[in-house]
Amino acid sequence: MSARQIWIVDFGSQYTQLITRKTRELGYSGEILTLEKVEELFNNGQYPKALVLSGGPHSVFEDNHNYDFLFQREDLPILGICYGMQLLGKHFNGQVEKGFTGEYGHSKVHFTSDFKIENCPDEFNVWMSHSDHISSAPSEFSVVMETNNNFIGAIKHNSRPILGLQFHPEVDHSEFGKEVLGHFYDELANLNQDWDSKTMLQEAIEFVSQVGDSYVLCAFSGGVDSLVAATLTHNVIGEKLHCFFVDNGLLRPQDYNHIEVLKKETNLNITILDAKENFYNACEGVSDPEVKRKKIGYTFIEVFEEKVHEYEKDHGIKFEYLLQGTLYPDVIESISPHKKGGKSDTIKSHHNVGGIPERMKLKLLEPLRLLFKDEVRMIGKELELNPDWVHRHPFPGPGIGIRVLGELKLDSIKKVQQSDQILFEELHNFDLYGATWQAFTVFLPVQTVGVKGDARAYENVICLRMVDSSDGMTAKYSQLPYEFLTKVSNRITNEVKGITRVVYDITSKPPGTIEWE
Repeated sequence: MSARQIWIVDFGSQYTQLITRKTRELGYSGEILTLEKVEELFNNGQYPKALVLSGGPHSVFEDNHNYDFLFQREDLPILGICYGMQLLGKHFNGQVEKGFTGEYGHSKVHFTSDFKIENCPDEFNVWMSHSDHISSAPSEFSVVMETNNNFIGAIKHNSRPILGLQFHPEVDHSEFGKEVLGHFYDELANLNQDWDSKTMLQEAIEFVSQVGDSYVLCAFSGGVDSLVAATLTHNVIGEKLHCFFVDNGLLRPQDYNHIEVLKKETNLNITILDAKENFYNACEGVSDPEVKRKKIGYTFIEVFEEKVHEYEKDHGIKFEYLLQGTLYPDVIESISPHKKGGKSDTIKSHHNVGGIPERMKLKLLEPLRLLFKDEVRMIGKELELNPDWVHRHPFPGPGIGIRVLGELKLDSIKKVQQSDQILFEELHNFDLYGATWQAFTVFLPVQTVGVKGDARAYENVICLRMVDSSDGMTAKYSQLPYEFLTKVSNRITNEVKGITRVVYDITSKPPGTIEWE
């Protein structure tokens, strides 16, 4: 049985994880479950204190599953979002129409009755993503919001604690989305807050305690996820934790410096494995982004397995667990819930999800697996880690390997390393490091005409990518000062050999991803 008081049923929306995140920000524990899992729990007489039905990419007209079991308990508070609201309409005999033109992006909603939400204006902007819609509310429901396109924006059951929203309150694009969710949890579901950083830390500690006296191996990157996971595990089992940092040759100068600092200033047992040539050889001639990610991931597993076996032999120990700093977004973007009863699509593979335990016969230890990046930072603060470490920008496992578009070549890798170091230095010089969630440079395998020293140059392009986010699930490009961008551009074109042009990526996620590959 889920220990969370709110169960979020995944119908395949790429925003489903954000429902969990916003729910926890409000102080309520929530967890995503597949439809099959919820049905199994219901059949065993186990229920949450509130149920949320997520959005999804499918049409209720194409879905023949019987969802009646979700609505049998009249005292169970239910929130239906987008597709979830359409399921409400269909089950309670409202009129759901198949859409030929839909609402996508920003829209406005306004209240249509005496229904009000505290701290919400009468009209506010929301984020829509649907084509099907409820054209006539069920007789047991009242229409409490409408859109500026005359669609039904929200419905509320007249006697049961059920609310349906056509928009997505969980995304940052929806103004007052958190207030809307909070109204459901507080006013309709009457829940008590049960989620904060101390609760998260205590649960993580209890989770780690299951290893007992076993030796634990940590795939250590030095980023906030692996650092927090390693620190809390070390606090529980002490010297039986061993951290291995794989140098894949796809790192930045700041990464090497950071690892040396952690070796000196923490109690962690960190071993550095030099495997540059292994990765360069594995990726030679590879251009496809997904193939590249998998090559890097497979090579990581091979190197890790070989070096760890050597270490075990030399030190006379045997590892039983593999500690990883895997987070919720890693899981949802790597493994399609289609495979486990859900309906989401795979976006890209992540290096740290799956693979090693099967090869090395290790049990996975992932105390952060159900947490988001901002929650991990909160635990880091509880552990009293250096704030600079806790707020360090994310860095992907494949590293520069996915920031050199096309084939990986040493010269291209060097260009990203140099340009990224310049960007890093100027972020600190302008006191802007904390003004953006993640910042990096990308090598573009195109050439453009330029002028250097009164001579024609035909050289490559570096793209700057800086985004604002809280967990990586959605992001907006950072609007940083022109003086800063100018300084970075001038330094890169002057100091990085072979670069004539610098561009700035102003794409949000969605539609783009944060990384280019």
